[in-house]
Order: sequence, then structure tokens, then C-alpha cells
Amino acid sequence: MASRLVRRDRSVNVWPGYVDALATLLLSVVFLLTIFVVGQFFLSQELTGRDTVLAKLNRQIVDLTDLLALERSNRRGQEETAQALRNTLLAAEAERDRARADAAASAAHRGQAGDLDKQLQAERSAAGRAQSQIDMLNDQIGAMRRQLAALEDALAASESRDRESQARIADLGSRLNVALAQKVQELARYRSDFFGRLRQILGNRTDIRVVGDRFVLQSEVLFPAGSASLKPEASPELDRIAGAILDLAKQIPSDLPWVLRIDGHTDARPIASAQFPSNWSLSAARAIAVVQYLASKGLPPQRLLAGAFGEFQPLDAGTTEEAYAKNRRIEMKLTER
Repeated sequence: MASRLVRRDRSVNVWPGYVDALATLLLSVVFLLTIFVVGQFFLSQELTGRDTVLAKLNRQIVDLTDLLALERSNRRGQEETAQALRNTLLAAEAERDRARADAAASAAHRGQAGDLDKQLQAERSAAGRAQSQIDMLNDQIGAMRRQLAALEDALAASESRDRESQARIADLGSRLNVALAQKVQELARYRSDFFGRLRQILGNRTDIRVVGDRFVLQSEVLFPAGSASLKPEASPELDRIAGAILDLAKQIPSDLPWVLRIDGHTDARPIASAQFPSNWSLSAARAIAVVQYLASKGLPPQRLLAGAFGEFQPLDAGTTEEAYAKNRRIEMKLTER
């Protein structure tokens, strides 16, 4: 009788220890959740700053591109003007050479007989006019050469500005590529979060698994054989998936171009029914049915994409029933638009 009383007292005294352990566990969970919320807040602030820098870089690239186009247009106009001046200079030099030849010929005639004085005076007058024309042409040639030198200097300055603009555009392009790479890394992180949440929600089920970067559900989980109508018992699974995606969508920045791609796959055996003339038709109808269901649960339609692969992307190339069952599937992938 005394031993029974002792055992009863010992069983009653264990409960306070259990209560303390549960209270400690609850406080740990609350602490971890608090850390997670604070981390999400600082991450959102950091992403907002990166988006502002990216927009500023894009505006600078557009401005520099316009400036570069204007400089190139000005340079082409200057080159055309310089070419016209060169042609005019060559014509003036040819005219000068002809005038000099005429003057030389007139001077040669002055050695003839004295009875040709009148003709000599006329030739001297012509030679004087020719010399005046030569001087005027020399002045014009000098002015043209000065203009040509000024245009060449302007072209050199334009080419220098062009090189500087190209260097700045290359630098901005490099910075833009870095920013885009950061966006891709952000999407990869959200994809990892997406898979982690779905694993927690759906558990370790053999008919729902991860293959590479895709989440795979066997068709039998969602659809009857040869049909694209969702089973009633598929609703709880899809509801949990929709809830996980909605929670994740609230955290992804609005300017990140992501979509949830739903791909339908069948096995290699042809269906050829009146409703579905090919496996492509069946896989497309099943993907669309899942997309429509997720949209009805509040997912933005612009973030959903339906794809159909028929029997042409098998996971198992075998011809056994097990291989056929593995290939009949719906795949979900968080990817870029």
C-alpha cells in the first residue's frame, strides 16, 4: 500500500517539468519568428534601394545613348562639310595653276617683235588680271585651309567625346548586368523558399516530390485516368499549394518578373479519344485546369503559365507500369517571365 502511494506521488510531480519544457519551447519559437520578421523587413528595405539604383542606371544609359547619336550625327555633318571644302580647294588650286600657265604664256610673247606693242600691252593687262585672280585664289585657299583645320579639330573633339560616351555606356552596361544578376539570385532564393514551404506543407509523400528545380505531382493525385477534371480530393492539396504561393508572392518585389509555370505531362501510350485527340491535348487541358484552380484561389493570373509537353519529356524511358505512372505528372516551377 505504501509503494502505491509513493508511485502516485511521483507521477503527479512530473507534470510541472513538462509544463516548463513546453513553455521554454514556445518562447524559442516566438523568438525565432521575431528574428525572421525583422530579417524580412531589412531585406525589403535593401531590395527597394537596389531597385532605385537600377532605375537610375537605366535612365543614364538612355541619356548617353541619345547624346551619342547626336554626336555621331554632328560628326557626319562636319565630315560632309570638310569634304566639300576639300573639293572646292582642289578646284581653286587647279584654277590657280591654269592662271599661272596663262601668265607664263603671256610673258613669253613679250619677246616678239616691237610692232606687236598693242598686243603686248593687252597681254600684260591680261597677265595682271591673272595675277590678281591668283592672289585672290591664294587668299581663298588659305581661308579654306583654316576652315578645314578647324573642322578637323572639331572632328577630333567629336571622336574623343564619342569614345568617352562609349566607355561610359560600357561601364553602365556592366553595372546593369550586375544588377540583373542580383535579380536572378533573388529569384533563386525565393524559389528555394517556395520549395521549402511546399515540402513542409505536403510532407514526405511518394507521389509528390522535387525533381531538379521543379515540384512534381503525379497525375493520379489530381485527375482520374484519361480525364482533365480535378478530383474532389485534390482540392486540399492544391489549396495548401495556393496558400504557400500567396504567402511567397507578398514577399517577392513587384518588379521582379516571376511566374509559376504549370506543365502537363503524359505517358507514351496514345489516348486518341474524342475529347483528347492526342496526349498533347490531355496534358494541356490538365495544366490549364490547375492554372484555373489556382487563379480561383486568388493567385494573380499574370503570374501563372500553362505548358504542355505530352509524352515527349519522360522521367523514365521504360515501358513498365511504374515508368508510365512516373511520367504522368504535373510539374510546378517558379521561374522568370
